[in-house]
Amino acid sequence: MLAKVKSAGLFGINGYLIDVEVDISNGLPAFDIVGLPDAAVKESKERVRAAIKNSNLEFPIKRITVNLAPADTKKVGPSYDLAIAMGILFATQQVPFDPNWDIVFLGELSLDGSLRPVTGILPMLIDLSGTHKKFIVAEGNSNEAKHVKGVDIYTANSLAEIVKGMQDGYLFNRLTYSSDFNSNSHLNRRSYNVDFADIRGQEQAKRAMEVAASGGHNIALIGVPGSGKTMLAKRLPTILPDLTYEEALEVTKLYSAAGLLGDEGLIDRRPFRSPHHTASKVALIGGGRIPLPGEISLAHHGVLFLDELPEFNKDVLEVLRQPLEDGYITISRAYGTITYPASFMFVSAFNPCPCGYFGAQLERECKCTPMQIARYLGRISGPLTDRIDIHIEVPPISYEKLTSDKYGESSASIKARVDRAREIQIDRYRDEGIFYNAQLNPLLIDKYCKLDRGAKVMLKEAFKALNLSARAHSRILKVGRTIADLEGSEFIKEEHIGEAIQYRSLDRQYWL
Repeated sequence: MLAKVKSAGLFGINGYLIDVEVDISNGLPAFDIVGLPDAAVKESKERVRAAIKNSNLEFPIKRITVNLAPADTKKVGPSYDLAIAMGILFATQQVPFDPNWDIVFLGELSLDGSLRPVTGILPMLIDLSGTHKKFIVAEGNSNEAKHVKGVDIYTANSLAEIVKGMQDGYLFNRLTYSSDFNSNSHLNRRSYNVDFADIRGQEQAKRAMEVAASGGHNIALIGVPGSGKTMLAKRLPTILPDLTYEEALEVTKLYSAAGLLGDEGLIDRRPFRSPHHTASKVALIGGGRIPLPGEISLAHHGVLFLDELPEFNKDVLEVLRQPLEDGYITISRAYGTITYPASFMFVSAFNPCPCGYFGAQLERECKCTPMQIARYLGRISGPLTDRIDIHIEVPPISYEKLTSDKYGESSASIKARVDRAREIQIDRYRDEGIFYNAQLNPLLIDKYCKLDRGAKVMLKEAFKALNLSARAHSRILKVGRTIADLEGSEFIKEEHIGEAIQYRSLDRQYWL
């Protein structure tokens, strides 16, 4: 007896249909799965056998062959368990089978027959939502699955529940589409437990963070230990614009595919990823035998923070150059070529020398030799530095400011200005396919970064004096455009360019 049912697989963050063909014939008892299964799929034989028996159903003592088509695509994970079990039950006629049902089965089986949630449900359902099929998933995936529009999704807790539902002619619990991103969604989102008001002093650094957030610019924080660099970086998400519903879906798809979603139905705030400096290239950009998203993709639409930047392996840092420019990463392996989105704000923090006190106006003097300083900062290449729009020095904070009763400006107040600047950019670039100033390409820079006469003269003099590269010149124009937007100015004025150039002055101080 032959039965065919549907399941789904995941390639990167793209879902596709899988045909599960089950043939049961006379002969010596055997249970074979073909179609390039990995170890987890091969082990489903034991899970399926035990789940069927423990659900008070009959497991056939015959020759069972399961084919997962297309046969030339690697099948990964336990999500095919339910489809294989249902194929066996259909083939043995223990459950009535109607080809017109067109149901896609997704779920991992426990030995007792209960249904466990699987990873990657959201991207699979989104990509298959136009197939007009019904989907049966585990109840544990309902928080994730309910955010997919235009799909008939049913949930169940066990194999026995599904069998009873099909025998009695009903389809279990149907999910109702739900979105947390309605007109009042900001009232329901989780609040942050940090705030810019926590930071005493450092007004210039906070201004640089506001500019970076307003234009989506990359930023480097350089200063002595304990000056507040990490505190500033960790509070950046509190002033970034709220995620849109479309952005939230993109981020959630990545976390679902990576198996990091947990019980969270939809990620409702911008990611903040801060890998340790011992992270490998694969951990940072993604990869592995079956390529999974790396830190740069998990920071998509959010912040990637690398603390103690020179402590990272130089080869690891160099792999950031291409995704910082393109906004995506392409990983090629024997398994195939997968492209993951990686549009993030890059924030880094580091000391100016190995001991950390070079250039600081403190009683503790730097004891590093020029050779040691050059070797330390030389781990950060010029091309990578060029891709960082804003370099800001974070000086030591005075005792008076540290112990002052006066709190700094709150994140909510700063965010209001950031939101206004972003609204200006969204309206300006409505027909250009971009959303903020950091995404400007050379053609759009010429179109939208108009300088007044004084700004042109200042930029020309700075270009020669600082020996800037063409990329650094473009970065200054983008940052100047953002500063002008914060001021509500149509043209980039001399004071806007002056501030933008100030954010590149560390090129001269530390690298030249």
